[in-house]
Amino acid sequence: MASEKNRSTEFLTRLESRYDELKWLYCEVYNNDMQSFDALIESIGSFYESRRAGLKKLDRKAEDDPFRNGTNKLVGMMMYVDNFAGNLKNLKGKLDYIKESGVNYLHLMPLLKCPKERSDGGYAVSDFRCVQTELGTMKDLEELSKECHKNGISLCLDFVMNHTSEEHEWAKAARAGDPEAQRRYFFFDDWGIPSEYDKTVPQVFPATAPGNFTYLHDCGKIVMTTFHPYQWDLNYSNSAVFNDMVGNMLYIANMGIDVIRLDAVPYIWKQLGTTCRNLPRVHTLVRMMRLISEIVCPSVLLLGEVVMEPSKVVPYFGTPEKPECHMLYNVTTMATIWHTVATKDVRLLKKQMEQISWLPKNYVFLNYLRCHDDIGWGLDYAYLGNFFMSEVPHKRFLNDYFTGNFDGSKSHGELYNNDERIGDARLCGTTASLCGIEDAINKNDQYQLDISVDCDVLLHAFMFTLSGIPVIYSGDEVAQLNDYSYHDDPDKAADSRYLHRGKFDWDLAAKRNDESSVQGRVYLSLSKLEKIRSDHPVFTAGASFCTLDTWSDNVLGIKREYSDQTLYCYFNFADSYRQFSFGAEISGKDLISGNDISGNSFELKPYGFMWILSE
Repeated sequence: MASEKNRSTEFLTRLESRYDELKWLYCEVYNNDMQSFDALIESIGSFYESRRAGLKKLDRKAEDDPFRNGTNKLVGMMMYVDNFAGNLKNLKGKLDYIKESGVNYLHLMPLLKCPKERSDGGYAVSDFRCVQTELGTMKDLEELSKECHKNGISLCLDFVMNHTSEEHEWAKAARAGDPEAQRRYFFFDDWGIPSEYDKTVPQVFPATAPGNFTYLHDCGKIVMTTFHPYQWDLNYSNSAVFNDMVGNMLYIANMGIDVIRLDAVPYIWKQLGTTCRNLPRVHTLVRMMRLISEIVCPSVLLLGEVVMEPSKVVPYFGTPEKPECHMLYNVTTMATIWHTVATKDVRLLKKQMEQISWLPKNYVFLNYLRCHDDIGWGLDYAYLGNFFMSEVPHKRFLNDYFTGNFDGSKSHGELYNNDERIGDARLCGTTASLCGIEDAINKNDQYQLDISVDCDVLLHAFMFTLSGIPVIYSGDEVAQLNDYSYHDDPDKAADSRYLHRGKFDWDLAAKRNDESSVQGRVYLSLSKLEKIRSDHPVFTAGASFCTLDTWSDNVLGIKREYSDQTLYCYFNFADSYRQFSFGAEISGKDLISGNDISGNSFELKPYGFMWILSE
């Protein structure tokens, strides 16, 4: 074990190589406030010293493997601890199931302390250093992380940095009249300045939480609340906010968290006369957080939640010389996949893949089909206009399709934040229910059930084909259906996202190895896909890939190349058989069926796919 002197030398070496840039950026944002900067450096030094030896060992290993998140060995799963296992201690006992499911990257949904009635699903944090009582303690979280590391599992946790709960100690002090605490938020005496903000700042939830400001009757003040009235936006132009929130981030990292998800990161800098989204200062702050994490805990990865169009997402990777987030969500591809399911037309998805193929290989995306949140239809409508699909009517079509209100649709979903003024809404539902499995079971329609299961597996296969880290939403691996019980819970009934936030059904999981059950068909298919992906380096993020012409608007082709391996992937998004052309003579083995393939054309069954390996 390194001596205390050597450990300090390690910290100073990392700090020295990043000090000048960190100081320059900090002083630029905070007007050369060296007192605050020195306090920041002292703080991060303390977090380094308190970081346990096992984590420092991971840090040193990570410094030798900067592209560790680009491996084809990673498979993620996101879950709510209470829904899956009840609490953190019980979750330790479920790690065998997680490992059996091929998962080695576990994203725990928000679990820090928040008011039960006004939690926004855990995103209204009242204490960044305390776990929700019903889930356990910070010690339990730390013990879970140790057990996960023993089992080769990385842990991800949300860091809600844009706002706090109104129950946070800073908010309580601000409400009581403390001017220092009020400067941590955006407080106003009248509606003059808030009205100016409202001229340029769009609303996040115009139907369910309208407005960007909330009047506090008890203290006669107005506070900025971009998301919900009980979530107060933090003022990052105050250096104390940045310093203390960095401290909270490092505290979480020192609990053994390997990936920190930066929630709502595009919103964290506010400036009058702008949209208060994606401003240059946001990137400065994230760059500083990246530098600080590299100094204190280089094994920790920053995952940016940027739910924006592609042109707004990619800049959060930063540049190769000055990187920001290690990873980003592949939000647009997720939405485009569901668009493709509804239209059975792959042209937009093909264009999306072509855009991604040109990005640097160290730009690692998290790929997913469903998550805790809704599906927003932020598609490329300029491109869709070439096929007579205009934004408002197409969004209505998609929502009608996935709520089962379109002729021929078998999907079961519900709308979220429906804004009838502009004809816009978002969508909720589990993968299985949106693919038609729920409808087929309800109608006892075996043919439709087979088609729907194939659709579910096809979508996961496509996700596994993409470069980056595939993340399964807990329950999807056993085709869990929508949970309508939330309608009867007054704390949840107004939020349709609880449709896909139901408790994990362990009775379904018990059928996971039964090939005759829906659960077994999906679970075993996903397990097979995971193993194939892990066994073949051609799936690594370092592989090159491009789209292929298939001469069919229903069939998407992708080619991946790495070393001496070439993989040809074909996906039929139609619910009927489709002929397509390879465009050239190819030969190889279909990794799915095990059959040898040779020729220049083929036929795929409804929602069929092929992974043809040529060596």
